[in-house]
Amino acid sequence: MQGTVYKSTGSWYTVKSEDADFYECRIKGKFRIKGIKSTNPVAVGDEVVFDLQKIGDETVAVISEIKERKNYIIRKSVNLSKQTHIIATNLDQVFLLITLNNPPTFTSFIDRFLVTAEAYDIPVVLLFNKMDGYDEDEMVEVDYLVQLYRSIGYPCLEIAAKEGTNVGQVKELMLEKTSMFAGHSGVGKSTLVNALEPGLKLKTAEISEQHLQGQHTTTFAEMYDLSFGARIIDTPGIKGFGIVDMEEDEIGDYFPEFFKLKSECKFNNCLHLDEPKCAIKNALENNALAWSRYRSYVQMITGEEENYRTDIYKER
Repeated sequence: MQGTVYKSTGSWYTVKSEDADFYECRIKGKFRIKGIKSTNPVAVGDEVVFDLQKIGDETVAVISEIKERKNYIIRKSVNLSKQTHIIATNLDQVFLLITLNNPPTFTSFIDRFLVTAEAYDIPVVLLFNKMDGYDEDEMVEVDYLVQLYRSIGYPCLEIAAKEGTNVGQVKELMLEKTSMFAGHSGVGKSTLVNALEPGLKLKTAEISEQHLQGQHTTTFAEMYDLSFGARIIDTPGIKGFGIVDMEEDEIGDYFPEFFKLKSECKFNNCLHLDEPKCAIKNALENNALAWSRYRSYVQMITGEEENYRTDIYKER
């Protein structure tokens, strides 16, 4: 039988068959996917082949094959730095939820996520959530970020999931597609899913006042069929986003605004650091590129981890 993985707990996988029946499956042996050393060989969104096997008195569904993936979103594992974690596969698009505060989403996190999505050819829509709770100064900051990312080519929407503001626009973008919601814990992923499909009643949690961080309410990635003809993958909150398997000379290619200028650099292998006659550095000096994006790029090139304590606006 063939089906799609809807939930992965690490040892058991919920698979929806072509006949729309759900099976709790295990995997047969160890999978090696094109050399990916992953903590989870089977991920939500995977198309798999499975069969029913008799083990003693019990009938068990066993996954024997993973079909070729059209794409996947991957990051470094939190606890095992050499291992990677595949968040989801076979995506039509990702919605990255961003909040200015409560909890804060820094540009270094946004840019790392976007670079990974570019590398694996996954369209991203940026959703600036909790717009109903910002004061005038904060609205100016959100407007700056929206203009910045729109100018690069990323669609941006300002929403208030709790109030239902612009949720209809999100729904339109999701029609007939498999989408993933991603972002830090507490940015409102589950609240948005509930606004789109109230019958799901996903758990939501309040922000920790002490640390301005969200409490984890989603433990495992899980896919849901929605009544309006869409599929959504809800994911656990992501604190950090380590990029995976990228050579330093290709990272700049995943910054679209850098890639456009690359041919104007004096050297073909320019890393846009200290090289003379660099088009990217020249554009920065002329305020044609955002310093926040360049700082994110340098962090990735040098292997520096994200700095969560950096004020994302001081680069301006």
